[in-house]
Amino acid sequence: MSKLLIVDDEIDVREFAKNFFKKRSINVLTASTGLEALDIINHEHPDLVLLDIRMEEMNGVEVLRKLREGKNGIKVIMVTGVEDEAVVNETQSLGILGYIHKPLILEELEKIVLRELQKT
Repeated sequence: MSKLLIVDDEIDVREFAKNFFKKRSINVLTASTGLEALDIINHEHPDLVLLDIRMEEMNGVEVLRKLREGKNGIKVIMVTGVEDEAVVNETQSLGILGYIHKPLILEELEKIVLRELQKT
């Protein structure tokens, strides 16, 4: 069974996406902070991470940098409510699969996530 990690500091977003993907027989893990996400990634080795950019303490870009510093090639899709060209360029240079914009559109989210999980 595929493992998906959803990283977002908004509990409503996390729980909504978690329930949505559990109904599609995907093992869903969640994290509310960047540090929690790094810990889960190191122990659980998810197949795909949905990573929110704007979080307290450690934002999604910092999490992504830490992953790549550790030579972790895990698949990452960034989730954002704000378009920032500098952040887009940096995250793309760090090897993300793409962006999903908030508010989440379930059909788009499902299509992208299922496509990437099928490749694993």
